[in-house]
Amino acid sequence: MASIHSEKQKTKKKKKNSSTLSHLKTLGHQLLSSRSHINNLPLLLSYVSPSSPPHHVLESLLSLQSFFTPLLPDLPPSSSNSPSSLNHSQDDPEFIYRTWLRSKFDEFVKLLIDVSLSPQSDETLKEVVLDTIMEFVKLGNRGNFHSAIYHRFIYSIVHSTSPVDFLLELLASKYFKYMDVRYFTFISVEKIAKTLDSKETSDDKKLSKDGNNENCSRESTENVIHKLHYILSHVPLLEDSVEKTDFEIWSGSGENEELSGNQKAEDDQNKVKKNNFKMLSPANIAKRIKLKFTKAWISFLRLPLPLDVYKEVLVSLHQAVIPYLSNPIMLCDFLTRSYDIGGVISVMALSSLFILMTQHGLEYPNFYEKLYALLVPSIFMAKHRAKFFQENVGPGAKIDSEAEERIADGEDESKKRADISVRKRGIDHFNNGESDPKKSNAIRSSLWEIDSLRHHYCPPVSRFVLSLENDLTVRAKTTEISIEDFSSGSYATIFGEEIRRRVKQVPLAFYKATPTSLFSESEFAGWTFKPEASKEEKGGDDENETEKAPEESEHGSAKRART
Repeated sequence: MASIHSEKQKTKKKKKNSSTLSHLKTLGHQLLSSRSHINNLPLLLSYVSPSSPPHHVLESLLSLQSFFTPLLPDLPPSSSNSPSSLNHSQDDPEFIYRTWLRSKFDEFVKLLIDVSLSPQSDETLKEVVLDTIMEFVKLGNRGNFHSAIYHRFIYSIVHSTSPVDFLLELLASKYFKYMDVRYFTFISVEKIAKTLDSKETSDDKKLSKDGNNENCSRESTENVIHKLHYILSHVPLLEDSVEKTDFEIWSGSGENEELSGNQKAEDDQNKVKKNNFKMLSPANIAKRIKLKFTKAWISFLRLPLPLDVYKEVLVSLHQAVIPYLSNPIMLCDFLTRSYDIGGVISVMALSSLFILMTQHGLEYPNFYEKLYALLVPSIFMAKHRAKFFQENVGPGAKIDSEAEERIADGEDESKKRADISVRKRGIDHFNNGESDPKKSNAIRSSLWEIDSLRHHYCPPVSRFVLSLENDLTVRAKTTEISIEDFSSGSYATIFGEEIRRRVKQVPLAFYKATPTSLFSESEFAGWTFKPEASKEEKGGDDENETEKAPEESEHGSAKRART
């Protein structure tokens, strides 16, 4: 009976859903056919909700999108202080009607964002909702990019407490290829980062009475920072195709960031069109995107980055950020602050800081002293040791003249000390505990450890020592050693290489004839090794054998003693 009852309930539910779906289709057709059915608009909006069944949401969404799309160019802006609202009488019925439509459209956009962020929505529905939102971004500003809707969408994604990985991946894969989407993405990231930075500053000035609230605030901030970093790291870099006019734009986007909030009058439309991306040259587009890219990254790097984000940023900064900044020197504060932290953070900041010094004219007098301080045993076990050793001495790296003078002065001073001091054999003047390379007396020492490593049991170590024995006095005849072959090695990699090597099977000893005994007579001069004779061979009786036994045992003990 219970099963029959449950089947009846399922049948009733299916009938109800089908009737609701047909009812929604009817409401949509009526709304699109005549203004007299405008009251169907709030009814359809009520079904665009995370709690509604997906097919109900989809049916309502399609009807509402078809209704709003042709009306968007004629709708007044959201702000009541816009010039267009001042040109119309508040008593004008048509103006009142369109203002009401505008409020319903804003409500519709908010509901779409809620559905896209809801964990109850399936991935198919999220993709349809994302495409609908981006269509409104494309068309909602009289043919120009609707930056207000897009910023609202990005802001909601970043501050969402529910998982948004799928939505971010979808947005990056489908829409980050368009130049105007990249442009306004950087603008949104900059705004969110600045707002978050000011919030963090104000929160630091206030002492929190509730520790739980402080922890929740810190977790929410880190969550926002992770999502901002994901967005920034997944926006494609400005490739060379921009210079060849081979680029795509999502809509006729302009430089004006507030076009959606402050619409201009009809007579100013020609002026707005001059700012369109389509009207700009590829060089101008690249310049503007690079400027927004720079502002977004600089604003992001001012935030209190979590440790995992901090490391990811430092690893890719010299390749994915610095070459595309309008002014790389703006990273100076962030990198010097990171380099002063010490440990692995300093190692990871080294590459980018070195690029600023050698390619962009950054002056950092304490660089070599701090670099020397990083050379501690633990650095050889760090995860990023390969990058550390490869990019101190990068290709084309030049030491500044001041550093050369300091090195020359240090050599001269060391030579003077060596002449004055009495040299004692067996004493190493190198001070291992000194953090200043000029005071470490390294010039007075020698690399005596290399000789002990020349015959090291580990083949990679001995090979590296052999490479150091080349004559480096004539720079024209020598080439720099490739550190890559040695820097990334570890105990695990060395052991793995050794067990993977195919070893030739060779005999351990060579004999001209098959040996008949364990030891040869030449190995023990004066001794003979003969096999004991059997009783039959001896031909004696038990008595004689018994008499000889003590004698033989004595002889055997003597042989053992001599051995």
